Amino acid sequence: MTVFGFHASHEQIHPARLLEAVIHAERAGFDAAMSSDHFSPWSARQGESGFAWSWLGAALQATNLPFGVVNAPGQRYHPAIIAQAIGTLGAMYPGRFWAALGTGEASNEHITGDPWPRKDVRNARLRECVDVIRALLAGEEVSHDGLVTVDRAKLWTRPEQPPALIGAAVSVATARWCAQWADGLITVNAPTGHLREMIDAYRDAGGRGPLHLQVHVSWAPEQAEAEAIAYDQWRSNVFAPPICWDLETAEHFDVVSADVPLAKVTSTVNVSADLGRHVGWLQEYVELGFDQIALHHVGQQQRAFIDTFGAQVLPKLRAA
Repeated sequence: MTVFGFHASHEQIHPARLLEAVIHAERAGFDAAMSSDHFSPWSARQGESGFAWSWLGAALQATNLPFGVVNAPGQRYHPAIIAQAIGTLGAMYPGRFWAALGTGEASNEHITGDPWPRKDVRNARLRECVDVIRALLAGEEVSHDGLVTVDRAKLWTRPEQPPALIGAAVSVATARWCAQWADGLITVNAPTGHLREMIDAYRDAGGRGPLHLQVHVSWAPEQAEAEAIAYDQWRSNVFAPPICWDLETAEHFDVVSADVPLAKVTSTVNVSADLGRHVGWLQEYVELGFDQIALHHVGQQQRAFIDTFGAQVLPKLRAA
């Protein structure tokens, strides 16, 4: 049966309120949670960006939910530090933590002052990071000279079972590439035909493990309010690569999204006041074979969404 989780969006919500939200989501019937990991929001209107790894320790302690995080090692984060973070959470909360690894966005990574590499270089750097992280989680002492440098690193605190390292992808080509190294695949909602192609590419290339999907939704009791929430909070997030990869600041995203039409937002976010439509959309994703679906209500106020979906949407999906 598909697991339905709550997505914790650090770019939009203060970490204290986000902790309250995920505790409430567990009580309302959500099965799991996942977390973003950004240094910068996508828009000044979002206005937050807490440190995910501090928050994850608190959230794992405060709930009994399994958690995942989407992380980009290699520039802002050294892979040995990410291996240590993964290993510590895995040791403290066995079987409850996974990490999805991707190549990142300049909006988070430019802060180091290092040049932002081409996509092919970022892929190669990520693959080196994955190998370093796996070796460290396996207890090896690691030295490595390449796109990342590691000198005699060893993890002294490790979980008995290393947490899964999930591949993050939004394209068919990247999904196929992730099959070389990942313990599962995660992507975001898109037309079902595209999602099916990604799943097929991953599996046909030998990809193993669970399929995760993050779904952007906007719900309110009235359609106009649901549309207004999505337009205010998520119109800066509608741009396809390479734009979303290469812009550097929230101000850049706000400038390029100033004249985005609502129709562009509703092609990225499932926007409706009709809970039946949300059930239908989510059922389509279930039928594609996703093992875990994390719901991200793009508004900054989460409680009404959590209560309503917990009482009226999730039960219908589980009974289907």
